[in-house]
Amino acid sequence: MLLWINGPFGGGKTQTAYELRRRLPGSVVCDPEHVGFGLHRMTPPPLRRDFQDLPAWRQGVYEVLDLALTKHDGTVIAPMTVVEPAYFQETVGRLRERGHDVRHFALLAGRDTVLRRLRERGFGHVVQFVAGRSAALRRESFAVSKLDLCLERLREAEFAEHVWTDRLTIPRVADHIAASSGLTLAPNTDNALRGRLRRAWTGAKHIRFG
Repeated sequence: MLLWINGPFGGGKTQTAYELRRRLPGSVVCDPEHVGFGLHRMTPPPLRRDFQDLPAWRQGVYEVLDLALTKHDGTVIAPMTVVEPAYFQETVGRLRERGHDVRHFALLAGRDTVLRRLRERGFGHVVQFVAGRSAALRRESFAVSKLDLCLERLREAEFAEHVWTDRLTIPRVADHIAASSGLTLAPNTDNALRGRLRRAWTGAKHIRFG
């Protein structure tokens, strides 16, 4: 089974994916962003653009996830924002046509909630302390520029199942996804402090520099 975790940038996809992996034995996270970053590094800087616009990205994501789903004995989790219907069809749609069990979830939240999460993710608090409250949002300018488009597109029926996360913690979002997919997660034994530290560490590991 593939769990594709969609949503706006800053919507909690990566945190949810790693919470699912932590509590779902045998599961793996296959992050489609890595295909895109590899393509960017191969491309001269003046020619770089949104890597999702490259057919090589869609094909590469399809092939890697098809391989993982065919050969790996466990749930595969892919956290990735995809809002273009044609690109969604070339990835999620083709995997379904291939016969894979693909469960898609769009993590949605109000605009103010997502903006707050963008300020806080990664080293956001430290950046705000050193450089001012708006600095973290400047670091996330691409995410902010795409926010309204993401929230609008992902509300469409083709991007269901929708999960509204404004009042849900990451463990509860993972619980919802697992229950909807017929999966059983290990109990969440984190206390509040341990959970915050775990999510801070996950965020720090996934900060992208260039």
